[in-house]
Amino acid sequence: MLVIMKELKRVAITGLGISCGLGQNLKEVWANAIEGKPGVSLIEQLNTENLAVKIAGEVKNFQLSNDILPEKEHARYDRFIHLGLHSTDEAIKDAGFERKDWKGYDPKKVGCILGVGMGGFPFIEAQHSIYLERGPRRVSPFFIPSIIPNMASGLITIQYDMKGINYTIASACASAAHAISTAAMEIQTGRHEVMITGGTESVLSDMTIMGFANMKALSRRNDEPEKASRPFDLGRDGFIMGEGAGIIVLEDYDKAKARGAKIYAEVVGHGSSSDAYHITAPHPEGLGAFECMKASLEMADIKPEQVGYINAHGTSTPLGDIGETNAIKKAFGDHAYNLHVSSTKSMTGHLLGAAGGIESVFCAMALHTGDLPPTINLDNQDPECDLNYIANKSIKKQVDYALNNSFGFGGTNCSLILKREGV
Repeated sequence: MLVIMKELKRVAITGLGISCGLGQNLKEVWANAIEGKPGVSLIEQLNTENLAVKIAGEVKNFQLSNDILPEKEHARYDRFIHLGLHSTDEAIKDAGFERKDWKGYDPKKVGCILGVGMGGFPFIEAQHSIYLERGPRRVSPFFIPSIIPNMASGLITIQYDMKGINYTIASACASAAHAISTAAMEIQTGRHEVMITGGTESVLSDMTIMGFANMKALSRRNDEPEKASRPFDLGRDGFIMGEGAGIIVLEDYDKAKARGAKIYAEVVGHGSSSDAYHITAPHPEGLGAFECMKASLEMADIKPEQVGYINAHGTSTPLGDIGETNAIKKAFGDHAYNLHVSSTKSMTGHLLGAAGGIESVFCAMALHTGDLPPTINLDNQDPECDLNYIANKSIKKQVDYALNNSFGFGGTNCSLILKREGV
């Protein structure tokens, strides 16, 4: 069979929506990120008295608008779905679309691919308690729709009349990055013209906190939550769980320009790889991470020297930060020391399956505004982490290309490259 490859279409980012410990909208989150404010605090949505870890990047005082989902339906869906709907609504409006009005696009060419790492754990725990205390007949009939990871994308397509592709990718902490990569390819190949993508996650629950804590993955700096997430610092002792959503609107570049859309950046490269090494530990030399960064550079058809900023996976774990640093040096050679690298997880905590979503929003904003967000709490830099991590204060610097790394348990890796509009 003869396969004819078409020239790939360009992919524009035309809308952004975000919620995390730094705020519930793009303007608030970006302002706080550039100011280097911490978004980690004591957890308020559950009783942490018996938990070893009591801190997280929690979205405070969050309430889904009744305009997005009728109030009577709120209780049917887990919090990760609420957060995804909230940030999707912001992103769609930011792109200049209106509810169920795709400005001339065929709804069958509008799709949604999201990243969700774990799904509705809090709802699972709550319903299990109801089962034990009140019996099986009292378990909610909405239990399954509330917890399955793909319900966020499914409900989004229903609420916004999107009749194209609709599914969710679960690849641990690389979920949202893989979703963006796959969504971009849908536009590059011409199968879709608008894609809602990114990720959403909210798994602050007893079982998830105990599970991560018992495997010694989490920081226990409960007395100083704002200083607990400290990537690349000698004092780091584990990551901080976060929650929220990072949603981006991808659009056929030429069609976006024709309708006069605001373009934040372009998605020009994406690469994936496997460590094939360990279920949770990264390869010490970052070989898998190196391979996916290399693949993303090759797809973008740029030289390493053209990348000016990396939003690192940078989780604040002893092994992970060193492995990623080694991978960056291997991928970029001498240019690694000219790069500006930061881990915004120092402010937001680690949003697990949604991490690549919010961090792609940060990359798009860095290119769009010329502001590079900092790594806060970097007071005593680990000698094995010897790059420029934009310590504690953001900088003003216009760069042409930004790279975002996302790595997950199971050794799954994804890198994305964005290009500044006008380059």
